Amino acid sequence: MNSHRKKPDIVVICGPTGIGKTATAIALARIFHGEIISADSMQIYRHMDIGTAKPTPEERTAAPHHLIDIADPDEPFDAARYAREARAVIAAVVARNALPIVTGGTGLYIKSLTQGIFRAKPVDPALRERLKQEVDRMGAPALHRRLQERDPITAGRIHPNDAFRIIRAIEIFETTGKPLSDHHSTHRFGEAPFRTLKIGLEMERSALYERIDRRVDIMLAMGLAAEVRGLLELGYPSQLKSMKSIGYRHMADFIEGRTTWAEAVRTLKRDTRRYAKRQYTWFRADPEVWWVPPHDLETMRNRILEFLTERGRPRTQDQA
Repeated sequence: MNSHRKKPDIVVICGPTGIGKTATAIALARIFHGEIISADSMQIYRHMDIGTAKPTPEERTAAPHHLIDIADPDEPFDAARYAREARAVIAAVVARNALPIVTGGTGLYIKSLTQGIFRAKPVDPALRERLKQEVDRMGAPALHRRLQERDPITAGRIHPNDAFRIIRAIEIFETTGKPLSDHHSTHRFGEAPFRTLKIGLEMERSALYERIDRRVDIMLAMGLAAEVRGLLELGYPSQLKSMKSIGYRHMADFIEGRTTWAEAVRTLKRDTRRYAKRQYTWFRADPEVWWVPPHDLETMRNRILEFLTERGRPRTQDQA
């Protein structure tokens, strides 16, 4: 496919949770002889299936999927590792003369893959420990307010309860004297290794929120609480970073007696809607994203054909 090109072609399907990225990617993979590379920071984990909305066995049969079930829930995994592994997978997909279709809602993973990642100075252990103690004493929102004063751009991209990312952003500021957003702007995340078409899926916000609420109900009916209980029994404590994600922390709070079932369900739906809003904010800030409703496959097909034929290599299953 791209053996004579300096940069391989890839298509990115991004957007908020619950909008239908997986179904869209599978449909496009069937048209364009594509393989799907997940860009979801939770689908990497084994044993975490229902709450991460992993593709079903039938969906994985319909199109090849990669970077799913590649780490244990207590295994360190970050955007830099994702970029390394995704680039290796893409090279193999390209070698098979297939189209890599990167699909997911983790904006930082997509950015690190397509543009590289900012390399910060080494962490000062004493500074990190001090900030962790402040989180324990005052709570993550208090540090988020401090970050808002020093780096409002980065703070706007981080949830007030995301202690890990808040601490990292403050570390960057206190270590370098510059906000993380300035480093990203200056660095520009390196030279892009791919020729990329980014397609963002969008719909009316009220319709998306209704889909999210329905999907939560389906996850609960499928046994999300039992899945979380099984993880706890396997020895993965609720304090793990992976177990603090949406869905898992809500069920763990119920199982461990910190909240009622009704409150766990209410806050799970609320927090999922808020997460979708943050995803929209992230992807809307990227001028390269081309927006389209998820049902408009014909428009997406035509746009991808245009993208591929710009290099003189149109490719669909009909032409394969």
